[in-house]
Amino acid sequence: MSSLMVSVISFIAGVKDRFTSEEKGATATEYSLLVAFIAFAIIAGVTFFGTSLSTWFNDLGTTVSGWAN
Repeated sequence: MSSLMVSVISFIAGVKDRFTSEEKGATATEYSLLVAFIAFAIIAGVTFFGTSLSTWFNDLGTTVSGWAN
């Protein structure tokens, strides 16, 4: 390999490393925000659905206990 080719490959590797190292922090931040928003959506959904499901089971229990009489 010629020295010019080695220099070009070395330069490209350096530029690639520079761009990938700067992006790692930004990517981690973006993923952590995405996970936080998904967690909040799941918590809100479970809270709403859990309340509705509890009401449904209470109504079902009342109906079934009325059958015993």
